[in-house]
Amino acid sequence: MDEAQVRRRLREAADSHQPDRARMLARVERGLLTPPPRRTVSAPRRPRALWVSAVAVAAAVAGVLSLGGLAATTLHRDSGQVATMPAPHPPLRAVGSIDPGSNRWWAQNNVTLTAHTPLTELTVELRIARTAGVASTGHWRTRPAEDFTVSVHEEATHLVYTWVLKPGRTVPPGSHVFAGQYNHAEGARDSGTDTYTVTVVDAFREQRSVRGDFRHSQG
Repeated sequence: MDEAQVRRRLREAADSHQPDRARMLARVERGLLTPPPRRTVSAPRRPRALWVSAVAVAAAVAGVLSLGGLAATTLHRDSGQVATMPAPHPPLRAVGSIDPGSNRWWAQNNVTLTAHTPLTELTVELRIARTAGVASTGHWRTRPAEDFTVSVHEEATHLVYTWVLKPGRTVPPGSHVFAGQYNHAEGARDSGTDTYTVTVVDAFREQRSVRGDFRHSQG
């Protein structure tokens, strides 16, 4: 077969070829409907330093809360120093003293009460030992007289002054003085066995009591 015959047969085969159009369209359609493969993206891992920092902050907060009423602790982020604040004042304090105006025949015992919260109930009892010549000459307090019921009575060994806050009255925070006055035998009087008791209920319904004496005072 010569070259001219080969070319003629190839041309005839090409002219007689009919492409399968339906199959080609089906393949294209399947390609469009098939979703592309998914790429898995891992979540970024947080640096370990941030996790350690969060744990440290949580531990610091827990430490501060565990201190309660003993002290308040402040953390300084920049310097890393820890400053400890002093504990709050006690809610009730009382001191007994002989008034400086006392003399060789007469004396006054002062009970100075210091409260850091309002008081809804208060009883102050002052007991003056009945040394020679002791006899009551009066009493006073820095709070309004109409807020208290006051009594004075004698026992075998003591002269007793009692101040009781009336129901519905309140003593504000601050220092308040309750004083008992009396005559005594001439000369320096030993106040070592004089005593006082202060009992209160504060605005939070907490009851407290303090006691003391005048052992280091003389009048």
